[in-house]
Amino acid sequence: MKKISHLFSRSSRKRILDQSFFFGAIATAGVIFNAFPLSLKAYSQTPAPIVNNTEINSYAQAVLAMEPARQNAFEEIKKLIGNGEIPKIVCNDSNSINNLPRKAQDIAVNYCTRAQKIVQDNGLSFDQFNKITIELQNNNILKRQVYDSLLRLQQTPESR
Repeated sequence: MKKISHLFSRSSRKRILDQSFFFGAIATAGVIFNAFPLSLKAYSQTPAPIVNNTEINSYAQAVLAMEPARQNAFEEIKKLIGNGEIPKIVCNDSNSINNLPRKAQDIAVNYCTRAQKIVQDNGLSFDQFNKITIELQNNNILKRQVYDSLLRLQQTPESR
């Protein structure tokens, strides 16, 4: 009798162990297969580009054209403010301009007017330009594309 009960309990333990293993394997497989399609979706569905190549090139051209005027305005404002820290000036944020001394406000407004004209002359609206500027903060691919375009535009004709 002992022998039969001993066999029975050994087979019961083996059966329980096998069932536990089976259910554990099913649960693990379920987790893996549930996660796998999600990762496939994340990698296989590329979002539509927010900016096309023409806009990237126009943006880069506008940035290059604005840079001398930006540096000049910055230097003029720096002379007016002296050793104080120059606040961030954002053309479409009137508060950033209103916080400047009166003469510095005039310089900033003049720069912003010229910058808007430069952007438009390069085929972008000011809203498009700002949208790209904001997108650059979080989009490394776009950042690289603009950087490459800036490099290409700055090459001298002899090096092309």
